[in-house]
Amino acid sequence: MITISNLKKQFGDTCACDIPSFTINDGDILGLVGNNGAGKTTLFRLLLDLLQADEGFVSIDRINPAESEAWKKDVGAYIDDGFLIDFLTPEEYFAFLGKISGMSQEDVDQRLQAYERFAGGEIFGQKKLIRNLSAGNKQKVGIISALLRKPRTVILDEPFNFLDPTSQLVLKHLITDYARETRATVIISSHNLQHTVDISTRIALLEHGQIIRDLPNTEGSATAELQEYFGAE
Repeated sequence: MITISNLKKQFGDTCACDIPSFTINDGDILGLVGNNGAGKTTLFRLLLDLLQADEGFVSIDRINPAESEAWKKDVGAYIDDGFLIDFLTPEEYFAFLGKISGMSQEDVDQRLQAYERFAGGEIFGQKKLIRNLSAGNKQKVGIISALLRKPRTVILDEPFNFLDPTSQLVLKHLITDYARETRATVIISSHNLQHTVDISTRIALLEHGQIIRDLPNTEGSATAELQEYFGAE
């Protein structure tokens, strides 16, 4: 469970985050949606202790990330390619993540098998450094790295970016299957409204750093309200 209490972040005159209270329950697939500048990435960075809040705090499984690092073992996240070690090959990177997480190489290899379809024959066995991969394949490496340790909380910022249509569809199934099998809490942001609606059980609509609507999304029930907000005909 993730709880947010009186969380505020200001950049000059711009309010990037102002959330008095919000709870993300175990097992939620929460989609964060909003126009550019709504505060989605800022919220993720506050959750992951990559930004210091001006006021308030968050807790992940009752741990404040600003006060302890114990939460890290149960959280997998990918925001951008700055999370990657780009002078390694994907296999070397996954092996490194496994080693620091106490996994054997056999365990790492076994878990990677579940991502072969998503990798699409373009990541494993290519002997390319991560820095030399396409933007889409870097995105795949980042997403796989976030899921590799089977964390209880997964945070993905714009995961559908740079992916071709086939990979986007595979990723939708990957996220929903992962959440169902592990009961993990999954939070994604995306400008692709349809993909977000397709996989989310709940949707938070952000505007100027504030969550202005918290919508249940049983069988896409949030679609009409979101289309009205974003001006879709």
